[in-house]
Amino acid sequence: MEHLIAPSVLAADFANLQRDVEMINHSEADWFHIDVMDGLFVPNISFGMPVIKAIKKHAQKTMDVHLMIENPDRYIVDFKNVGADILTVHYEACTHLHRTLQAIKAEGMQAGVALNPHTPIAVLEDVIRDIDLVCLMSVNPGFGGQSFIENTYKKIIQLKDLIEKSGSTAKIEIDGGVNDKNAGKLLVAGADVLVAGSFVFKSDNPTETIAGLKSVSI
Repeated sequence: MEHLIAPSVLAADFANLQRDVEMINHSEADWFHIDVMDGLFVPNISFGMPVIKAIKKHAQKTMDVHLMIENPDRYIVDFKNVGADILTVHYEACTHLHRTLQAIKAEGMQAGVALNPHTPIAVLEDVIRDIDLVCLMSVNPGFGGQSFIENTYKKIIQLKDLIEKSGSTAKIEIDGGVNDKNAGKLLVAGADVLVAGSFVFKSDNPTETIAGLKSVSI
């Protein structure tokens, strides 16, 4: 399968958000990655419903919404209503993860689970067949622009093994510190989706940077 590129809108220029959304539309990117933070689960606050709804109005690609919030079950229907195609919740924020995944799917969205850097892959053994996307955090969640955590490669290999042995169809997404130096190695380890924020939006030519990530071969 050809790997997917999901630019993280958190790193876009909020004063020119429509411009950056159009840039992603016309680039080789596959998804919009949208981080939602509540200031409780992580020490930062980001997009709310009105902003996501505004992005959806212009976005022409899959909306990959990553919830870094407590009690995500409260908002599943709301995120469906503002345009999420994939809704990812954190394992660490869900007391009844299986129920949460079923609720997401019941609204017609794909269901994702994100793991913080310290959370082992083994916690997903009993639900991996119910998951469409596993997002491995390769930085500590909450802020953009952090350095990549090297232990991520080992976790990708472990997760790929779990997916294959269980017969799951889950994609592996890497979020945090992705750039042209580690993209190839991530794909070799088994990643399917690369989220890139600062690396894309702080580059001189974001469209070319996205194309470069898309063209990485293994």
